[in-house]
Amino acid sequence: MSAPTAASVSDAAAALSGNLQLAPLRTLDDFVLGSARFQLPNLKDFDKWGNRVVKNLLYYQTNYILLFLVIYALMIVCNPTKIISGLIVQALIIAVIWQFFSSKSKPSFIASRLTGGNAIVAEQNAQQKWYILAGALLGGYLFLHLISAVLLTAFTLLLPISVTFIHASLRLRNMKNKLANTIESFGPSTPMGALLDALNVRAEGVIN
Repeated sequence: MSAPTAASVSDAAAALSGNLQLAPLRTLDDFVLGSARFQLPNLKDFDKWGNRVVKNLLYYQTNYILLFLVIYALMIVCNPTKIISGLIVQALIIAVIWQFFSSKSKPSFIASRLTGGNAIVAEQNAQQKWYILAGALLGGYLFLHLISAVLLTAFTLLLPISVTFIHASLRLRNMKNKLANTIESFGPSTPMGALLDALNVRAEGVIN
């Protein structure tokens, strides 16, 4: 079997993206205003609670995406310097951690054959360790110095997620919601549906 080419991979990605379809934007009246009904979920029945959350995530997914973008944009407008600084620090820490574990997973025998000898590999590993150490020290210093910016960045990300989860937990499903989930379950996959499938999260039934 021949190895897949870059063209075939790009064609597969294009086909996958072509199968995704964004769900309709629900009206504001249906989302939070007059016809919307809210009720605390039964905290003892996690299956029913989770089923309500999943169905609302699928039904209102476009509203949630728009809500996420609006809240995130407002937070960035209010605190642009802190959020950008926090994102840079987080990206640096993630890069250092990623480089550390990726270097641990490299087989030394194969690396020595590719580079032409153990001495060269040892020298490269020593240099890489110094780079990782320097990145870790820099990341730790920036994290302590800009901890308020890092916390604000995390809060900016968690706030719209929390608002989405609270709405999905409290919003009672009406007949239109149930029928729409039934119809859309036979249609093209949506971004939220693909995400929930990747996380192996599924509702018990379409009409329930």
